[in-house]
Amino acid sequence: MDLTVLFMAAPWISADLEPSSSQLLWIMDVYGFLMAGLLITMGTLGDRIGRRRLLMTGAAAFGAASLLAAFSTSTEMLILARALLGIGGATLAPSTLALIRNMFHDDAQRRTAVAVWTGAFSVGTPLGSVVGGLLVEHFWWGSVFLPNIPVMALLLVLAPLLLPEHTDPRPGRFDLLGAALSMAAILPVIWGLKKLAEDGLTTPPLLAIAAGLALGHVFVRRQRAAAHPLTDIQLFARPAFSASIGSNVVLTVASAGVGMLVVQHLQLVLGHRPFVAALWMIPMVAAVMPGIAVGTVIVRRVRPGPVIGAGLALAAAGFALLTRLDADDTVASLLTGYGVLGFGMGMAITLAYNLVVATAPPHKAGAAAALNETGTELG
Repeated sequence: MDLTVLFMAAPWISADLEPSSSQLLWIMDVYGFLMAGLLITMGTLGDRIGRRRLLMTGAAAFGAASLLAAFSTSTEMLILARALLGIGGATLAPSTLALIRNMFHDDAQRRTAVAVWTGAFSVGTPLGSVVGGLLVEHFWWGSVFLPNIPVMALLLVLAPLLLPEHTDPRPGRFDLLGAALSMAAILPVIWGLKKLAEDGLTTPPLLAIAAGLALGHVFVRRQRAAAHPLTDIQLFARPAFSASIGSNVVLTVASAGVGMLVVQHLQLVLGHRPFVAALWMIPMVAAVMPGIAVGTVIVRRVRPGPVIGAGLALAAAGFALLTRLDADDTVASLLTGYGVLGFGMGMAITLAYNLVVATAPPHKAGAAAALNETGTELG
């Protein structure tokens, strides 16, 4: 929700705060920027201090940052608030997925639980658009951040009552240098990619990407040699683990940009007001839900690999349909392409998420989930 509400608020933020094009990109993307850099660290930290404890700490930070974002009075203040939201958000996804890994040991139950978890993400996407469109039409743009606060408050109340605590029984020393290297490797790469998209092929972003990749090489070498590594690089030696993360990265690379452009297309090309555009997003994104259900059922009789492959093929067909979209096409054309894409994504992503946590040892579930979410954020 926190990402898609911002799609609807972006025109109002531009009119009120008058950010430059670069600043508007940072408002949109600094959340994912910091989240990607911190996920590995937070996932491993959760394995050590407790996944529920990390989840609750992140929820408190996320709620406070949402309040700051809602009442921001300058572009710089809003960018800062979004950065703090990214830090808080880095604790949430790996903690919840790691908790599921340890709460459900039966394969069928865990697949169902991961399907519900993925469905929650899928529901949040159109729900954010609807809530955001409704709020910006009746209140100020900052109101789109306020729904986060009661949700985080509810989490803080219910987590101690409903969620068991899980930690790594033999965590070893926390690898501070490894944590610093992971951020030093990821952040320059993301910054370089953003600048290439913004300014074209110039020297500074290419140097940043090269520096990030070099530091990434140092990070991997350290993780292989360390007695108590920040994350277990050997997990990538398992084909199911590597293929699952690769599938998630590819789908996110392709779908994240399309999702934003579809919302803009509905408003700026087809002329729908924000709330109506948000309502049209519901059936498009809702196609993910039957994809999740079908994939979860089929995998009881078929190996996960072919089912994930079929989902990727359907997603590709959806992208192909969207390439044929013209300015004078009706919303039905958009709905068809995006619906096929969503169905295929639902089939693939749920099973890929489950394979990531299922192939990792239970005491490393937080690190495995964090690696998966890092791939998603990089996408």
